Amino acid sequence: MAAYSNCSILFAIIALLSLSSITTSRAARSLLQLPNLPTIPSLPQPTMPQLPNIPNFPAALPPLPTLPTATPLPSLPTLPSVPKMTLPPMPSMPSLPNMPAIPTIPTLSPPPSN
Repeated sequence: MAAYSNCSILFAIIALLSLSSITTSRAARSLLQLPNLPTIPSLPQPTMPQLPNIPNFPAALPPLPTLPTATPLPSLPTLPSVPKMTLPPMPSMPSLPNMPAIPTIPTLSPPPSN
């Protein structure tokens, strides 16, 4: 049943596509068979204004000015050492009691087939 509905949907899509191409080709043929239409007059082309001339740059650029040398900065003072933090010892944890073994669940076998 499902194969029949898939086949019918595919057939419907192919039929729609073929019908749409027929109408498209008929429309194109009718457009080609129209009488000669009057030509559209050409619009005047805009003229670009004359751009200014780009000045010529010298081949070599002048050297950059040198900056005055800065005086060396004084060194930073040494920071006092911070005492190390120590934590008190952790209290001993009581040991966990032994857990009993988990019993296994018996599995049921399927009934014999006749």
